[in-house]
Amino acid sequence: MARKQTALEQHIAVFGESGSGKTVLLSSFYGATQEPQYSREHLYRLYADDTGVGNRLHQNYLGMKQEAQAPPATRFESTAYSFSIKLKEDSNAKRVRGRPFDAMRLVWHDYPGEWFEQDASGPAEQARRVDGFRSLLGSDVALFLVDGQRLLDYAGEEQRYLKSLLGNFRNSLLSLKGELLRGGEPLIRFPRIWIMALSKSDLLPETDVYAFRDLMIGKVAEEINELREVLSEFVAGSEALAVGEDFLLLSSAKFETGRIDVDTRVGVELMLPLAAMLPFERHVRWARTKQLPGKVAESLVGAGAIGVTALAGALLGNRRLPGPLRLVQGAVGGLVSKEAVDQAARLAGDALKSMNAGAQARHDYLAATLTQFKLDLARGEQERVLLRSPR
Repeated sequence: MARKQTALEQHIAVFGESGSGKTVLLSSFYGATQEPQYSREHLYRLYADDTGVGNRLHQNYLGMKQEAQAPPATRFESTAYSFSIKLKEDSNAKRVRGRPFDAMRLVWHDYPGEWFEQDASGPAEQARRVDGFRSLLGSDVALFLVDGQRLLDYAGEEQRYLKSLLGNFRNSLLSLKGELLRGGEPLIRFPRIWIMALSKSDLLPETDVYAFRDLMIGKVAEEINELREVLSEFVAGSEALAVGEDFLLLSSAKFETGRIDVDTRVGVELMLPLAAMLPFERHVRWARTKQLPGKVAESLVGAGAIGVTALAGALLGNRRLPGPLRLVQGAVGGLVSKEAVDQAARLAGDALKSMNAGAQARHDYLAATLTQFKLDLARGEQERVLLRSPR
């Protein structure tokens, strides 16, 4: 009897005011993966689960590339975009059967900026806002976009823009709280990693991720703390919540007069690695430092779900390891010991490079892809595009 197909599904939610670049970011992300060289340079192909949606995003990208035409803005639309990642074919049938999961999927939630800038026009629109927010509650990672153009517009008094941005978002969350927390019970599934992301970072070429962090902390540290306090009211186990601890630079393309250079991007290639690996690393660390209460730990790191144990097994290549890191083979894929999960989460430096090289040499494309994701995040930090929380 054939084993039931399983998929690792990661969700990412993107928040930002209207005009902050959400549609351009999504179109740039997807369009770049459809270029011929992308499949030559990667061990997988990415495609939209809805062909019509994929065609529209690709059309947006080609409009930028070929006609210097920015994508039309989407207004008042809360949309989830589902993308599947198809690995290169592996001729080793035994290894394929032993995979902890068979496929990967990214679900990208785009929440309308207008809903954080103006009040609902009535009960029907308020209900749409609640439904839209509820649809992204399974996300582990949320991107909170800070518009680089608006920072330029408010040069020297950036706090005016930033306080308004954070305040509007905080107040909108409070307006949804009563309808999202049914019975007043805090949520176990809720975005727990909120990354502050500078969109249109190409407009501020002298700003690296450390300068962006310092700007945010220097100008609006109190407002970030207030946002964290509001978010902690939504979530069970608020100790396992990172708000304004991770920072990212993003530039979807370089816009020039009569030309849009889609090949000049910053941070966009980190979206997949962030969605796949950052929750894994953070959840394991929180579990290790006992910041995850029982029910939360069971949900996020439980061995019975396609979660950190399966991801650790895939990262380690489902291979037999020495001593306490030995894989425990189950009926479906490879389950791993707690020590092996911790080892997989900590993989870095030369050990990670060696693991990646070994996976590529034996054509274990799942392990090679996941270890490459970790290498990509490390490179993002080296290039001062990404800053991950040490907590």
